[in-house]
Amino acid sequence: MDAYDEGSNARHGPDASSRPAPPAQRGAPADSAEPDVPPGPPEPVASPASPGPVASLASPEPVASLAPPEPYPPGEARTGIAALSPRYQVGVALALAVVAIGVCVHIGMTFLHVAPANTVTRAHGKAVDDWIYPEFEQNWKLFAPNPLQQNISIQVRAGVRGPDGMTLTTGWYDLSAEDGRAIDGNLLPSHTQQNELRRAWDFFVATHDSENRPVGLRGSLSESYLRRIMVLRLGRDDAVRAATGSSGVIERVQVRSRTSNVPPPEWSREKVSMTPSYRELPWWRVPRDEARGGVR
Repeated sequence: MDAYDEGSNARHGPDASSRPAPPAQRGAPADSAEPDVPPGPPEPVASPASPGPVASLASPEPVASLAPPEPYPPGEARTGIAALSPRYQVGVALALAVVAIGVCVHIGMTFLHVAPANTVTRAHGKAVDDWIYPEFEQNWKLFAPNPLQQNISIQVRAGVRGPDGMTLTTGWYDLSAEDGRAIDGNLLPSHTQQNELRRAWDFFVATHDSENRPVGLRGSLSESYLRRIMVLRLGRDDAVRAATGSSGVIERVQVRSRTSNVPPPEWSREKVSMTPSYRELPWWRVPRDEARGGVR
């Protein structure tokens, strides 16, 4: 056979198709268009005795601990209720529950007081009134079509028994003017400065006729409520020391109101009298416990 025959391998060596395929291309289709790639260096094989880069990649990921976390890390100080002992924590929880129940009851009573007549108020109206009056009475005159156009000030004087047994009468104290001075310029005036005296007088007027006689069952309650406020205010103003020069006891008090009309605006043609009117109540004797400051 001629050495230059077409099928001879003597000059060109064995045909490329008869060569064994490199390890990376074994099993590839014969008609693949990609050129032959010479085999590269063998890939490193991880061995247990010699850990290398491959061994670190093959190592399993760390598993999170299943132990429950500690409620408070070591060294962290507890604050608030958690810093108390279990006994005191129970006490605080009970106190908060009592306060929450009281708030809910008060809101419910106030709602029943201002709500229209219904089955509950018909059956338990007295209990609602006993809860609301006199401290929590609701008043809606601010939203009336014709609001109040008068200034009403409450004044009081007292009969004081001094150390010598003589009874002296003090001058009139304008308590409404004192509250007005405390409110002027005060960004956060107290509720008592704004409403206590006014609401006490409104309560008295609503339960008495023009002759200062009680009407209904709440007449005596309104009298005692107004009287106690007067005694407390006189004690705060130190009226006893001003009257006697030393110590003494308040034996009786008298209250009056001074009503004056608000001047109409300049563009109005309304004519009102600017002369104030007074309403004097009879003298009230002060019980001994109130006179000595036993009621607060």
